[in-house]
Amino acid sequence: MSELVHLTSGGVSVVIDTTAARLLHWGAALDHADLDALAGSSTGSVTFSSFDAPRTFPLLAVEADGWSGAPALAWHRGGLHSAPLLRPVGWEATATSLRAEFSDAEAGVAVVLDLALDAGGVLTAQLSVTSTLEGAEPLDLLAARILLPVPAHATEVLDHTGRWTGERHPQRGALRHGAHLRQVRRGRGGHDAPYLTAVGTDGFGFRSGELWTAHVAWSGDLEVGVERLPEGAGVHGSVLGGGELLLPGEIRLGAGETYVSPQVFLAYGGSGLDSVSARLHSTVRSFVAHPTTPRPLVLNTWEAVYFDHDPAKIIELAEAAASVGVERFVLDDGWFRGRPDDRSGLGDWFIDDAKWPDGLRPLADHVHGLGMQFGLWFEPEMVNPVSDLASERPDWVLQASSDSPTWRHQKVLDLSNPDAAAYLFARIDALVTDVGIDFIKWDHNRDLHAAVSPRTGRASVHAQTSALYALLDALRERHPALEIESCASGGARVDLGVLQRTQRVWASDSNDPIERQRIQRWTGTLVPPELVGSHVGPPIAETTHRAASLPFRMTTALFGHAGIEWDITRCASAEREMLSQWTALYRELRPLLHSGVTVRSDEVDDETLLHGVVAPDGSRAVFAWVRLGASVDGFTPRTRIPGLVAGERYRLCVREDLGSVSRHQVSDPAWLDSGVEATGAFFESVGVPLPLLAPGAALLLEAVRL
Repeated sequence: MSELVHLTSGGVSVVIDTTAARLLHWGAALDHADLDALAGSSTGSVTFSSFDAPRTFPLLAVEADGWSGAPALAWHRGGLHSAPLLRPVGWEATATSLRAEFSDAEAGVAVVLDLALDAGGVLTAQLSVTSTLEGAEPLDLLAARILLPVPAHATEVLDHTGRWTGERHPQRGALRHGAHLRQVRRGRGGHDAPYLTAVGTDGFGFRSGELWTAHVAWSGDLEVGVERLPEGAGVHGSVLGGGELLLPGEIRLGAGETYVSPQVFLAYGGSGLDSVSARLHSTVRSFVAHPTTPRPLVLNTWEAVYFDHDPAKIIELAEAAASVGVERFVLDDGWFRGRPDDRSGLGDWFIDDAKWPDGLRPLADHVHGLGMQFGLWFEPEMVNPVSDLASERPDWVLQASSDSPTWRHQKVLDLSNPDAAAYLFARIDALVTDVGIDFIKWDHNRDLHAAVSPRTGRASVHAQTSALYALLDALRERHPALEIESCASGGARVDLGVLQRTQRVWASDSNDPIERQRIQRWTGTLVPPELVGSHVGPPIAETTHRAASLPFRMTTALFGHAGIEWDITRCASAEREMLSQWTALYRELRPLLHSGVTVRSDEVDDETLLHGVVAPDGSRAVFAWVRLGASVDGFTPRTRIPGLVAGERYRLCVREDLGSVSRHQVSDPAWLDSGVEATGAFFESVGVPLPLLAPGAALLLEAVRL
């Protein structure tokens, strides 16, 4: 007789058979009365050319269980004990959590699997591996993966790739036999990070289809993927999961030492990607580090002044920022000594007296006096070879050899060296205190390659990532009000590991609104909009040299943690007035935008987007109708407006607070003149015709419950 543990929350069920130590179901909530039927039907047939008993898929599937895919655990001791033989030794369960304890007595290893289902239905999974054998060779841990089975009707896989200024580009295809495996070996997620991996029913979209997703909450090397074998996984079709990608010799456990894996966040959705995002956003909003105050509108100085730090110019820029309604002023790269450009100075975190003869405190005080917070750029994990720090402490550089190549003229500082970490903490702590810093833009402008610590001689991506987390935690403990943004040459480190310690991510170094619409669309599958930095750039984008209208740039930046990255001292008075109207609109809408449910329509065609945010109680919603480029069709058919409450009535109207939006037509659909009233069900299932916008235009729509 099976003993079942049924975790259920947020419309999701996870069912584990503790007698056989296997997961029977992860997906839509089950009726308790059906659990016996689930257990009774969870053993498949015995097939030809196979084991003499039915195949099953254990909670921690390894080769000894007959699983021929990537194992949940892999290790050895001096080349021995390389086939884990795991036996369950204990179970602790609540209504929403399970701790499963296993032992490999011969290898001398104890393993703990923790599963927890939160209020939104997101399942977190984490492994702990402890070496228990005294007087033996260290346990070399090769892999510790979370692997969960998914049904055979999940036949399509989606994840992400990208490049600098083009992050989180979706890629999808049929799930075939073998492994769809993504390995990150960059020491950070990278611009091509898999980000959120989904496997679902054929053709799943934002509003339809059943799917299962995985995200590894880790800012170092990792792997995630889906594996499908001809024999399946017990009665399931394939396996989804991942974990940290461990380098050779990176984790060697002596007796009593424990490795704790990153958390893997696993989300099921019954009605498309939006249903998964709703769960994940709820989870992220529950993080202790998640900001609780309104997200201040930012001006960052980078694209306004670059390295040219003239105090008079920057004070003028701060005053212009305050005049249009900016609430946080951030001084970017170039403020510290030996930094005329990006070729020198990193690591020497002392204010440049030549540029700032009175230090930065007068600027910070002036910014505070204007009613704004003051932020400062750092890149603590990096060091230029041309710097005092590199000259004085070459043993602090994380590299396999002294002639390792530079990237953006920089190398990596070995944070796993306690002395290096202590130096960084002391310098940043002193500057936060002495200058009066409210916010740090924390950058990370290169991948880690051959990241070997001179102190230990070992691969150190794991140690480097753990040390980063410890440094962030220590700074926040010392300065609880300090906010930190994770920036990594744009969006190369956007994950739920760093977001458990920071209050913002920089989605991309591209402020081109065409690129940003797509980047923010897919960033939002995992991260809620209040954490995604999105700025109004100059009329011609620095990264693409493409021109865009100010209303389009402002509308694009509105759907995130909004800001400006532009020398607005050169703006005409009309442009400043438009920016003032935009900042006022942002303050009006941010309670909705930063707490509501993100919704996205599946496109009418490849050059249009419809996305928005609906209030949690369904009382109000705001949408952006966006045209990126010209389409073959010369009209816009009825377009469904997603996310409104089916039985409630709404008034849908246009808001052109940000100026007239360019059309590519003679006249609008008639309903736009005075709005239209209908039920949420009508808007979702039938929709309304929308105007044909000119390429590079976005129209705001608002729905208010009657």
